[in-house]
Amino acid sequence: MHYSANDEPARNNLLWYAIHTHPREETRAAYNLRAWHVETFDPRIRKCRLNPFTGAAIYESKPLFPRYIFARFDAVRLLSKVCFTRGVNRVVSFGPSPTPVDDEIIALIKSQIRQDGFIELGQVLKSGEDVIITEGPLRGLIGIFEREMNGNDRAMVLLKTISYQGSIVIEKSRLKSVNSPD
Repeated sequence: MHYSANDEPARNNLLWYAIHTHPREETRAAYNLRAWHVETFDPRIRKCRLNPFTGAAIYESKPLFPRYIFARFDAVRLLSKVCFTRGVNRVVSFGPSPTPVDDEIIALIKSQIRQDGFIELGQVLKSGEDVIITEGPLRGLIGIFEREMNGNDRAMVLLKTISYQGSIVIEKSRLKSVNSPD
């Protein structure tokens, strides 16, 4: 967003607000708010699910906060436009006026964005750490975490069994540290 020297007072009134959207309309609300020149932030995560027929991993983009996005605007000037934007249900408020979100909170969430544009969630596994497979046909097997692979979504694990020892590549979302609490 570009500002001129005359816009300085207006820029000082820009605050972040949480926007409650209609179901599955986070992207639509963000797009329509940008049409009003409102800065938006729609944090996303990359979710893995298995195809029920083939067992193949399918990655989907999902909102970090379903039905919520963030928008930065001057509430005095734009609140009614924001409230009546397609995809927007309401601006989160406590009492009669909208409640701003601290810049530090937005900065903290933004700092968790990986290079691929998605928020980093989940535990950090260390090389040599004992892990248990939590999903799929190998569920319950214990192994040793070796390293991350392919953009941090997959991992190399050395399986530990009584009669066989081998390495596999598996989605990190299917692993849990043996030492972590449930």
